[in-house]
Amino acid sequence: MKNVLLLIHDDAGQEARLQAALDVTRALRGHLTCLDVTTVTPFVGDSSGVSGGAILLELERASEAANKARIAPRIAAEDVPWDWIDTTDYVEPALEAAAALADLIVVNRALDALPLPDMRAVASSLVLKSGKPILAVPDEARGFDAAGEALIAWDGSREAADALAAAVPLLLLAGSVTILEVEDGTIARPAEEAAAYLSRHDIHANVLRMQTGSAADTLAYAAAGGRYDYLVMGAFGHSRLAEALFGGVTRRLLSESPIPILLAH
Repeated sequence: MKNVLLLIHDDAGQEARLQAALDVTRALRGHLTCLDVTTVTPFVGDSSGVSGGAILLELERASEAANKARIAPRIAAEDVPWDWIDTTDYVEPALEAAAALADLIVVNRALDALPLPDMRAVASSLVLKSGKPILAVPDEARGFDAAGEALIAWDGSREAADALAAAVPLLLLAGSVTILEVEDGTIARPAEEAAAYLSRHDIHANVLRMQTGSAADTLAYAAAGGRYDYLVMGAFGHSRLAEALFGGVTRRLLSESPIPILLAH
């Protein structure tokens, strides 16, 4: 996990993404690629002969040029190797196209202050289409504590196992690792198997088994409890529609989690 791809765009979540990506890249001794997306805004035209879409695009280009002038010098002053890519597109396909040689993509779990871009939909779709793990951060976050306490959501599924394996480079840096299993009758493999897998990577995890409450409520409560610094979980999906791609647990955490979520599928 050496190649970190970061979405650059002047929105309410940019500072959270930037600081988390810098912390992750530094902790992993990796390389940060900044993808600056000038977004294409849908526009319903009129009969005046003036292209409203073209006007909006030029305004967006000017905004992102000013954003680059602010952000690039900040990144240059950090102790991480980095490069910068400018592109004009919708956010999701731009990230998907740039993700081929990325090991981790940093976006927001949602943007609570803005309707666009719809970051929950972007994160949901991107983790499935790109095949790469996603670090989805809340827009109020100001960093990522790689040496903190990691929480792993475990139900024994293939998705949970994929997320566990993808997270190993980060889990090696964690101060502690807890595997949380909610006993709701659907566990495919016990959490002890996940703990044994991690032990072979020299990661010694604790198993926490809960017998009451729904998985969504239990994970949301644990994420909000103040003990854990990030959550690792599998992404679930069968439908092609973004909102139907994810089960209720993943959708709930993308909407509410106060800590960053590492998603994999």
